[in-house]
Amino acid sequence: MKIGIDKIGFYTPHLYVDMNKLAEERGVDPEKYTIGIGQEKMAVAPITQDPVTLAANAALEILDEKDKKDIDFVIFGTESGIDSSKSAAVYVHELLGINPYSRAIEVKQACYGATAGIQMAKGHIALNPESKVLVLGSDIARYGLNTSGEATQGAGAVALVISANPRIMELEDNSVYFTADIMDFWRPVYSDMAFVDGKLSNEQYISFFSKVFGQYKAKTGLELKDFEAICYHLPYTKMGLKALRTVLDEGTEDVKDRLVENYKISATYNRNVGNIYTGSLYLSLLSLLEQNENLQAGAKIGLFSYGSGAVGEFFTGILQPDYQKHLQMENHKTLFSNRTELSVAEYEEVFQETLPTDGSTIELTVNNDPAAICLAGITDNKRQYVHK
Repeated sequence: MKIGIDKIGFYTPHLYVDMNKLAEERGVDPEKYTIGIGQEKMAVAPITQDPVTLAANAALEILDEKDKKDIDFVIFGTESGIDSSKSAAVYVHELLGINPYSRAIEVKQACYGATAGIQMAKGHIALNPESKVLVLGSDIARYGLNTSGEATQGAGAVALVISANPRIMELEDNSVYFTADIMDFWRPVYSDMAFVDGKLSNEQYISFFSKVFGQYKAKTGLELKDFEAICYHLPYTKMGLKALRTVLDEGTEDVKDRLVENYKISATYNRNVGNIYTGSLYLSLLSLLEQNENLQAGAKIGLFSYGSGAVGEFFTGILQPDYQKHLQMENHKTLFSNRTELSVAEYEEVFQETLPTDGSTIELTVNNDPAAICLAGITDNKRQYVHK
């Protein structure tokens, strides 16, 4: 039985800041941002968007009434969750009107959470072939103004329906995963900003890729030439390219050219959104599928997932016949074209507008937010969501 991605949706806030202008304001050579880390625009979340609303909006564009009846498991991968007890999945389940006879949980392991959710979903579908699972990867990456990590912030969510007989991509069973206790990136419960050892994190990302990809080849007998493309978790778009370059010498010039070109295509959306943590790998995959019109059914796509702390995994998917018909390309073109650019001063103002942490009641104005689902405030320590 084939199990994999039947539908995939994406949402990012309507606001962004241009990385050239941010660099100039910070007294940095713009090429450090646009070439050095490979970012052009950075999505900025208004106070009316949080990980719950981002995920709900991403799922809203792909779910029909049959999906809502067939889904009996909602798995929410995030590292910027809103509650230490109640899962973000429960909120999304209610906002979207999904079958009440469902499980709804939140999964956490840095940027690896959504991948863990997908693997869990595959097991559930294997036992319950008529079921569908909604997997969500949603985050707002925040490091602070004028910090070393500021240029690698972002906000957005990817939603995936996992089912039997998938129409977009079959996820193959062979995968290799690796775990090691590493303090390359972490966010203690008392901090709303992450801590990161950038040099160590870059080194471990590449080291984990080397380990799992090498073991995968040994396990399957496959070689670099067998992959039409390899998609990466992209905290910034240059990171995946660094990892890819470590294995390019294993292929012919034609293989190298194909993989590099497809990598560039896969990084397009991330380059214009920024870091969305758990959803970053799947935004990369979505960019590849929607921006490369030459991919054929049967193509094998490699997927490298990395979550600091750290867990890494390499697995593969096979494109299905007519997969293009089940993508939301026009919706995403409209989403990007309708965004509003903020000046650096406006971005700083939006960034510093945060929710109270002392239990205070707050009402938010949602009229300026074009999203269908928004955060409208907090009352009695409870977040109030609206579905317009």
